[in-house]
Amino acid sequence: MRGLTAANILRLPVRVRGIQLGRPVDLLLHPTKPQALGLDVLCGDDRHRFLPLSAATVGADELEASSALVLLDLQDDSVYRVEARPLSRLRGQRVDGGGELQDVVLGPDWAIEELVVEGRDGPRQVPLDGIALPDGRERQRRAPWLPRRRR
Repeated sequence: MRGLTAANILRLPVRVRGIQLGRPVDLLLHPTKPQALGLDVLCGDDRHRFLPLSAATVGADELEASSALVLLDLQDDSVYRVEARPLSRLRGQRVDGGGELQDVVLGPDWAIEELVVEGRDGPRQVPLDGIALPDGRERQRRAPWLPRRRR
């Protein structure tokens, strides 16, 4: 599995014993560590579920989940939705050393080993060594019809 990019993972269907359960739509990263936690999977019933990467095996043409029961409902207030950093929100943000983040390269323990950044000379893979990933959490915006709070 060495050198697997998020783009490669997101192309694979999620299956249990050959039965397709859904397709990954985003990679969810640990809130503070350079580590992938799991996948946001859009299942056949149009519900989003969380698949922990520790409960999946990467195959040549699929992500094999150990059981359908490991796919957790991914509600708006779930810890994975609130705390994790979706890769889709990090893409395009500037990283230390120049360039915009395009993808991550994962190692065998799902740790981020390298970043794929787009710079003046095109995309390149750079070691993570000391580079901080963008936070990726958007500040909640106030609804336009609500009055502003005074300080």
